[in-house]
Amino acid sequence: MIRYARIMTLRKRSLSLGWYPQDAEQVRGFLADFPRQTRSARAAVAPHAGWAYSGSIAAAGVTALDSQADTVVVIGGHLPAGLPPLFAEEDEFASPFGNMEMDRELRSLVRKEWSRKCFRRGTAPDRYTDNTVEVLIPMVHYFFPQAWLLWFRLPAEIAAFEAGKILFQVGKSLNRNLVVLGSTDLTHYGDHYDFSPMGTGKKALDWVREVNDRRFIETLLEGNAEKILEQALEDRSACSVGAVLGALGFTQAAGASQGELLAYGTSADSNAPGQETPESFVGYAAVKWSPPGDLTPL
Repeated sequence: MIRYARIMTLRKRSLSLGWYPQDAEQVRGFLADFPRQTRSARAAVAPHAGWAYSGSIAAAGVTALDSQADTVVVIGGHLPAGLPPLFAEEDEFASPFGNMEMDRELRSLVRKEWSRKCFRRGTAPDRYTDNTVEVLIPMVHYFFPQAWLLWFRLPAEIAAFEAGKILFQVGKSLNRNLVVLGSTDLTHYGDHYDFSPMGTGKKALDWVREVNDRRFIETLLEGNAEKILEQALEDRSACSVGAVLGALGFTQAAGASQGELLAYGTSADSNAPGQETPESFVGYAAVKWSPPGDLTPL
């Protein structure tokens, strides 16, 4: 009987060079000042813009995650309600540090359980260019060089919250130490995004920072999934709320309900001193959920 070796499939970079560095030395240089000590967060939320705008905030979320994780689950979004979850079906992803292997066993069981319990329409392959997962993987690979990766995207509906709970249970059944990174940006403001309820200038930027984004972050830390979904859609304060709900469902199932804001900023922060407030800008935040009593020292 002839046995044929299985050919490993590889997902290559699809984002242009402006999103994140193209080689390992550039990635190391960007992340060199971030801590690599033992960490314990079960899940985090991080932004997904180009690293020049939100990279330091995203790294705050990635570096909060449990450093002993077997698998890092990165949940993306940009999917409206009614669409199926999308999974990267390749065996590996080509990061600047070599290939990061997908957790194929976990992926198979999660898809099966989701199709049975919360997404009766099933799941589908993620064959699209999308920044919500890819832009975070070089950071994940740098801080978790031995871990597996699971890549999927969730739609903006309450089933995403239930999916996060099921993800925890499947990981537990496999004796996996999972951590989850939910990927979302916050308010997209200005004519570029067809959303300018407060006009332009400093007044608009202050409103995004102090009202719209703050309200979403406070709701997120409260942990009410229905309220998070409603507010994100009504206020346009999170572009990938399905990813947030998946991370929240996972962390609540894991018993790590202590939420903490780690970092916040906007794309306007990258302006040089004295420059006018840009007409269009985006908000970013990093949040973590840790076991009770595990707060970042001030």
